[in-house]
Amino acid sequence: MDELAAIKQTFFQECDELLADLEAGLLALESGSGDADTVNAVFRAVHSVKGGAGAFALEDLVKFAHVFETTLDAVRSDKIEATETVIKVLLRSADMLSDHVAAAKGEGFADAERSSQLERELKACVDGDAAPEPTPAPHLDAAPADEWGFVPQRVSLDDFAPAPALVISGPATWRIAFKPHPALYAKANDAAVLLRELHRLGACEVDCHQPDLPDLTELDPDHAYLSWTIQLVTECPEDEIRDVFAFVDGDCDLTVSRVTPVVKAETASFVPLPAIIVEPPAAPAAPEPAPRAATPPADIKPAADQKAAQAAQAAPTIRVDLDRIDKLIDLVGELVINQSMLSQRAAEFGAPRSSPFYSALQDLEQLTRNIQDSVMAVRAQPVKSVFQRMPRLVREVATLTSKEVRLETAGEGTEVDKTVIERLSDPITHMIRNAIDHGIESPEVRLAAGKPSEGCVRLSAAHRSGRIVIEVADDGAGINRERVFDSAVKKGLIRSDVVMIDDEIDNLIFLPGFSTAAEVSNISGRGVGMDVVKRSIQALGGRISISSVPGQGSRFTLSLPLTLAVLDGMVVTVGEQTYIIPLTAVVETLRPKPAEVRALGPDGLVVEIRDWHVPLVDVGRMLDRTRGPVDAATGVCLLVESEVGGRAALVVDSIEGQKQVVIKSLEANYDKVDLIAAATILGDGRVALILDVDAVIARQNRDANRSRTAPPLALAS
Repeated sequence: MDELAAIKQTFFQECDELLADLEAGLLALESGSGDADTVNAVFRAVHSVKGGAGAFALEDLVKFAHVFETTLDAVRSDKIEATETVIKVLLRSADMLSDHVAAAKGEGFADAERSSQLERELKACVDGDAAPEPTPAPHLDAAPADEWGFVPQRVSLDDFAPAPALVISGPATWRIAFKPHPALYAKANDAAVLLRELHRLGACEVDCHQPDLPDLTELDPDHAYLSWTIQLVTECPEDEIRDVFAFVDGDCDLTVSRVTPVVKAETASFVPLPAIIVEPPAAPAAPEPAPRAATPPADIKPAADQKAAQAAQAAPTIRVDLDRIDKLIDLVGELVINQSMLSQRAAEFGAPRSSPFYSALQDLEQLTRNIQDSVMAVRAQPVKSVFQRMPRLVREVATLTSKEVRLETAGEGTEVDKTVIERLSDPITHMIRNAIDHGIESPEVRLAAGKPSEGCVRLSAAHRSGRIVIEVADDGAGINRERVFDSAVKKGLIRSDVVMIDDEIDNLIFLPGFSTAAEVSNISGRGVGMDVVKRSIQALGGRISISSVPGQGSRFTLSLPLTLAVLDGMVVTVGEQTYIIPLTAVVETLRPKPAEVRALGPDGLVVEIRDWHVPLVDVGRMLDRTRGPVDAATGVCLLVESEVGGRAALVVDSIEGQKQVVIKSLEANYDKVDLIAAATILGDGRVALILDVDAVIARQNRDANRSRTAPPLALAS
């Protein structure tokens, strides 16, 4: 990747953060929790996007952002009030700005008609009526743009078209003296772009000065020889003029002075200029690390709101390619395996625990653990990046379905591995769309049922027992189980004579091809969605469960591992095979007495643990490692807890100890195996399988339900 592509990629990364801050700020204003600092932060976000887009000649993005910025400037200067109507326009404009950014990245499409309509609405918010179309930007006769759409290196300004006659009532005339420093060009800025931005503010007369221009043979490509004097006729305040140069503040000499105001300005035209040759710098300086806030990179200094900007700054950060982090994590995983092998060899050779060698091994183990924790912390990110995308989704789906829906979020700061975060967006999107389309009732139905007309969808995240638990809940009508059952029968997914409990009926919505929608729409009806959610969550080593109360709403709970790289596990033996049970699922270990083990049904067993009866699960028989009946008295029981199936006691032959193991995906290297989550490599080089505790308990519960119901549960073949 060349220098220009790297800078452009950094700009789009900044845009993602700025757009997230923009939407968060607007939502705060909508809820009434925003203040002047919030308005300033929202304004700076749009201004930063516009300024960066101008450097890359992204005309459509710059044009829309400029109108958006003007409206926000009117809000922060108290020229207009941030009413509910204004904020709704601003929220829709934030969505449109996001579309423009996506289009600039080549990842989407910005509807030009909708963009123009929103521009008119933004102007109407300021003027009370649609303002006239802005004066078109001057034409730059340049060489064809390169593959990145960057401003060409050779720019000619002598073809600037004269501006049409302009009659202005009460504007001011400003004199702007602008002389760039060499550092301005070294940071990939372009004086021609700044002159074009000034032209957007009003009628300009531009004079170019070149007193020091040497002969071509003596020309230094890293030097700045040209300077400009601009006379600008505009109604814009001085702050807005200076904002044009905000991104080059400190890298140029700039004076802005007001000339005698004029009442009427006639035709203003550009003075023909000699061709400007901007040679590329020999080695553009890379942007310095930027604060993670709604501000540009460190080499871009805002000219206004300095105090608010400093307050919004966080700890400095550095951008690192994710592939490098992944490779580092793989190396740490190998380090964990090698440390385990050393400990295994030391035990085999009978090294005494009091020896210096054994003490050094313990230090190495602690150091390895600290390195692993630190590396995983680098990849850990708050789920806020996913949650911030959902308000827009809720607004769009609510509009399509003609419903009133409010989104509440909690636990946005909950951190999880970046790999998990990247794969959470689609499942959460499906569940929220499903909650609004199928769960939340129409305003009329809700009012008739004694509920407020506005429905609520709650999205939350929390750490629980070493896992991350994400919940999507709504206060809608709940699952209509009779309708779900009938729909599954009509689609041939189950037999009509099946006897099912409520939980089993609820889980029918995860079957491929299932849908209760009467007709296909843009939101649902094609029988895809919730089955995709389940597969996505299972691919992450997680589980999904449903809790629904008719008339009160439904709750979908996702339980996911915090990381997909390393876990602490209990090493157990079953028959001649070694397995790993995730330590986060283990509550305690015990050896039950014969009197505490009791029969339940023809094949089931339960064990009494402190007045609780917990089902016994013979791991060996379930995995086909043993054939004989379970003997809990001679084995060891591990009391485990599942997010979806409650508690169970897993019977194994013995426990070898606890180890930190590196997770190796079976699906990526072999194939999916039922009841097995992944694999790992032990210290002696053997491969051990990691049990999927949730799947084991779910299988046990399913088998128990089948033995108690008649006729037995069976899916249609």
